[in-house]
Amino acid sequence: MPPLGIARGVWQIGGYGLSDDADCSVYLVDGGGELAVIDAGVGRSVPVLLANIEELGFHRSQVRLIVATHGHIDHTGGLAGLKAETGAVVAAHALELPAIQEGRPALTGAAYYGVNYEPVTVDLVFRQGEETTRVGRQELMVLHTPGHTPGSIVVLAECGGEKVLFGQDVHGPFDPAWRSDLHAWRRSMRLLLELEPDVLCEGHFGIFRPKEKVRRYIERCVAANGGW
Repeated sequence: MPPLGIARGVWQIGGYGLSDDADCSVYLVDGGGELAVIDAGVGRSVPVLLANIEELGFHRSQVRLIVATHGHIDHTGGLAGLKAETGAVVAAHALELPAIQEGRPALTGAAYYGVNYEPVTVDLVFRQGEETTRVGRQELMVLHTPGHTPGSIVVLAECGGEKVLFGQDVHGPFDPAWRSDLHAWRRSMRLLLELEPDVLCEGHFGIFRPKEKVRRYIERCVAANGGW
């Protein structure tokens, strides 16, 4: 299955049917010659992710930024390999450093996937509730959305006139082993609704559009977890 076009300069390059089936959904953003990758999969499919980038006509050296939305291994297992192959900056929230940099097993969830996690240095550390960074000409808004994990983040980008939200693992799940917090998650879901994105690129359950379907999906997730 070839990479999936989502919006102008946005593709899904990994996830079920595109790379290893254990991978989260992995997204690519073109900032005009410089690329950002959102999450990195479980780690076994780094060659496939790179091949999908090159199938779109890019070179791996154009990947300048890899954003880890949180520390679970299905999102971070490929960080070390992608960083080694591209030389890109790895970015994540400070509260996810014990998982990403230290590789604490209870926080990475590596045992669920039967793979070993290779810790990686986070070069760009987000510490605020809202920050911005860039890849080429494309501005990326990074929002701290705790709940699934303490340092979960989402990325918002305006691409071709559409507000595209990379909201990985909006649905949960939740476990005290990785310090989930349902009260914080509900606040985060209210924030996502206030953003009114046109497109939601979720971590495991696909692409939602237009904004009415995005809203309904988030509200269904909240209802499934006890409501507001």
